[in-house]
Order: sequence, then structure tokens, then C-alpha cells
Amino acid sequence: AGRLKGNYKPAYVLPFAVQRDAAEKEFRAWCKKRWFLPSDFRSKQQLEKMSGVYVPFWLYDGSVEGSGTFECRNERTYRSGDEEVTRTTVYEAYRAGDLDFERVPVDGSAKMPDGHMDAIEPYDFDEMKPFSVAYLPGYVAERYDEDSKVCSNRAEERMRRSFEHDLRATITGYDYVDTGIVRSTTQMTGCMQALLPVWMLHTTWEGNDYLFAMNGQTGRFVGDLPVAKFKVA
Repeated sequence: AGRLKGNYKPAYVLPFAVQRDAAEKEFRAWCKKRWFLPSDFRSKQQLEKMSGVYVPFWLYDGSVEGSGTFECRNERTYRSGDEEVTRTTVYEAYRAGDLDFERVPVDGSAKMPDGHMDAIEPYDFDEMKPFSVAYLPGYVAERYDEDSKVCSNRAEERMRRSFEHDLRATITGYDYVDTGIVRSTTQMTGCMQALLPVWMLHTTWEGNDYLFAMNGQTGRFVGDLPVAKFKVA
């Protein structure tokens, strides 16, 4: 608790909803579906390495405004005598709009792979509680080593990608839609720090590192697993 003071003190914490027994059960079930996994990878010794970690996240509020042009095509194929004819009609679609965002999460720990942390989303932030050290016993609590200014670039990029996706999704009725030029501006309106629950299992197998991560609230997980060459053979 002494390490989470001053600037390192988070505003909120999202308590663990998935307990250790449930996390181990899910991990074993997931491993059983991997035919080429080394047999002792899911042993008791491996599972003892699993730990519950409160990972520091920055949660950003912001908005994106912009516009874009899209090339759209409809194709119709028909026969004319002995020939098969494909008729392509090309359109240009224009869209403009704005999108507001609340609590876009970006992990503030350089040790945590961004891909894994993104893959186990989403979290239900309505379940967050004001930070208290009472939630920490029995778990590892990391403190951030990447501040909010460093992580804001990732948050802005996530907002822009979501804006472009939603802008494109408004175009319907065409066989093909190609993204053309999308111009947008992002405005960050707020930021706060929170500790989010993650079950982690990091292990080394034949000189390679493997990482398993599970959302400690929803049970959603992602992981890298080794392959037993003799099983493949």
C-alpha cells in the first residue's frame, strides 16, 4: 500500500470477480482443447505460478470529429448471348460526424503486453469502487511506469480507429466499400487512473516466454501456448 501514494494513488479500483479456483478451472479447460500442448504445461506446478494482479490503467474521456469519403461499388453479372457480362457501378459516399468516448482504457505498465491487455477487454466500469487498500490483500498491485501523457497517444489512436469504423458502418446497400480519406480531430477531455483485475501466468518453456492473461472480472482470456513437437509428429 505504501507504494500507491501521491501521484501513484489510483482514483478507482475494480475488484476481482473471478476467484483463483475459477481462473484455474478455466485455464485447464482451455488447455484441454489444445491437442499439441505439452502434457505437464497444465500441471499443478505451472498453476502455482498464476497470480492475481491489479494492473494500472489510464481511463480517458474524449471526442472525435471528422469526415471521410468512401468508394462504393455494386456489381451485377448477367449473360448476353454467349458472353457473361459484369457491370460495375461506382459511387462516392461522403460522411461526417462526431463521437464521444468515456473511459477508454490504456494500461500504464510497460511490463504488460498491450496486445494481451487489449484482448481481454471489455470491463464493466460501472462496478468500479473508490480506491481502498482493503481490496489489495492477496493480490499483486502494480503501479504505473508510463504516465498519462505517454499513454494518451494510444488512447487517441483507439478513438480514431473507432470513429473511422463507425463512420464506415453508416454506409450500407453496396457490395463493396473501400475506405478513402478520413480526416478527424481528437480532443481529450479527461483522464483518471484505476486498478483493473487480471489473472496472469507467465512461464518459460524450452527457452521461450509464454504469457496467459485473464480478465479478473469477466473471465475473458488470451494466451500464448507452447507446442510439443513429438505430439505434432
